[in-house]
Amino acid sequence: MKKIKPWLSAMRLRTLPLSVSGIIIGTCLAAYNGRFNIWVLILAIITTVSLQILSNLANDYGDGVRGTDNDDRQGPKRAIQSGELTPEEVFEGIKKNILVVIFSTLALIYAAFGHTNFQYVLLFVFLGGLCVYAALNYTMGDSPYGYRALGDIFVFIFFGGVSVLGTYLLNVRTIDHIVYLPATALGLLSVGVLNLNNMRDIQSDEKAGKITFAVKLGLKWAKRYHYFLIVSGMIIGLLFSILYYVEPYNFIFLLSYIPLCIHIKKIYNAEKPQDFDSQLKILALTTFLFSILLGVGYLLR
Repeated sequence: MKKIKPWLSAMRLRTLPLSVSGIIIGTCLAAYNGRFNIWVLILAIITTVSLQILSNLANDYGDGVRGTDNDDRQGPKRAIQSGELTPEEVFEGIKKNILVVIFSTLALIYAAFGHTNFQYVLLFVFLGGLCVYAALNYTMGDSPYGYRALGDIFVFIFFGGVSVLGTYLLNVRTIDHIVYLPATALGLLSVGVLNLNNMRDIQSDEKAGKITFAVKLGLKWAKRYHYFLIVSGMIIGLLFSILYYVEPYNFIFLLSYIPLCIHIKKIYNAEKPQDFDSQLKILALTTFLFSILLGVGYLLR
């Protein structure tokens, strides 16, 4: 029982709502076009949550064994950093989590395609393997991409493109132009969450040799990059609702722009790592809210 709390901490449950945001958008847009599979939704959520937990455990392990998580780092202490879990225990957890991801991915593919659409089956088997690779190699391996300022690109691709387009394809069995703008908007906001995390850790990461995009830019330009991510995501979301307008409910997601505007002001005034850390949960949950309202706005009639 004593190990439950550190394991929950290592899984970073607060990151899970953001991870399913793309599933919500993709499912709602598929339902709007008359295609909805409840088992695809359930299994897609299980698979995505499992992948996010895998990524979090791998991140804890990779940064922990490299010594990147140290006393200079701001934010909650990681499981290995605090000594509550050993690297060996976390690595065992990673291996078990991979098995969960494999099982749920195969179940998801079967729920979507059954014994047909062999090309789609191969595509999603490949995507599943790619997702596992991305989850593990952010901080693990000989040359983790998170240490080479590539994390932003991977987050944009997987949290935006793969999540939204993949979910839509699993339901509808084709890709429609309606999903591209929402996927792009969500991808930009999700990168904003990562950039916010990296701005918080910019000093400790640079000292530990972890070169994130924020480290490359420096705090001044990382802030400007952050404004670009959030504002661009908001503009693309608005553009989508205008181009694909059906009725007023389509604009309900604009309610999420209120906390996003407040967030931008907070980041403008942020100076200390704690200022950035306090906004992480807010931005992640606001992005989740954006996804729910955007999707639901096309189901209300």
